[in-house]
Amino acid sequence: MVHGVPGIVSAIDSTADAVVTKSNEKIEVKDERKVSKGYAKEKKLQQFESINRMLKKMNLLPNICGLNIWLGGSLPGFSGLGASAASSVAIARAIAEEFVLSVSNQEINEIAYEAEKAYAGNPSGIDNTAATFGGLLWFEKNLVDGPNRIEEISLKEPVEIVIGSTGIVANTKAMVEGVADRKKTYPQKYDPLFQEAQVLAINARKAIQNFDLLKVGELMSFNHRLLVDIGVSCKELDQLVDIAREQGAYGAKLTGGGGGGCMVALTPGKNLQEKVAITLENEGFEVLRTKIGIKRI
Repeated sequence: MVHGVPGIVSAIDSTADAVVTKSNEKIEVKDERKVSKGYAKEKKLQQFESINRMLKKMNLLPNICGLNIWLGGSLPGFSGLGASAASSVAIARAIAEEFVLSVSNQEINEIAYEAEKAYAGNPSGIDNTAATFGGLLWFEKNLVDGPNRIEEISLKEPVEIVIGSTGIVANTKAMVEGVADRKKTYPQKYDPLFQEAQVLAINARKAIQNFDLLKVGELMSFNHRLLVDIGVSCKELDQLVDIAREQGAYGAKLTGGGGGGCMVALTPGKNLQEKVAITLENEGFEVLRTKIGIKRI
């Protein structure tokens, strides 16, 4: 979901957990999530900036001295998977619990969005929205004043997917800024691509509501080709997409800001999911077997 184009986002069957306790010292983070190589190091400064942004948004600075923050859960720290948004939501909820603050889901979403600015600069808000509310969502960013348009999409039942990690820690902020610059400089090339993406999103929503998974997969693969043309893919992402499709995935595309990070493949049924996952693992990629359409938050 970029530059005014609607997006479809789903929570997955994995959790980001956080525990926060008050401290008389500085802010310390113990991150026990499974992470791809280099992820924690690359994201460390951004993580502390995001925590400070949350504390300011929650009106807790400069009144606190320190916090001990523990991060865990089954959601791995893979770039492009929305892990930063999920951890921001978990931390915001844990801070609210520790300080006995009454905070609504919408307020948690706004706090996490503020935190996401540390990672993405000008985030769409789609990742923190999925992490806050769960389920399968239609998301349209309001480019002027006012709330974003968020609507739940009905999915007949959860569906298996495979997420493959390139192992490359993507710079989301740089990718977002790069697309914005190219779109502004070459509107004759990029405007039609974004118009195609908008039509694709509308058609994908209809296919999901009809539980036409073959059509959903076809549109996912077409979306990846658009993202290649927009300039946010890389050879590792393309390789992941190609392998997944060769093994029978209904469709596959990059997920997140691109430039590395992850690919998501639609693999309905345990057998197909396992076939795709094992092949990717045999090629040396880290994978996550999970489902979309999970309401749990």
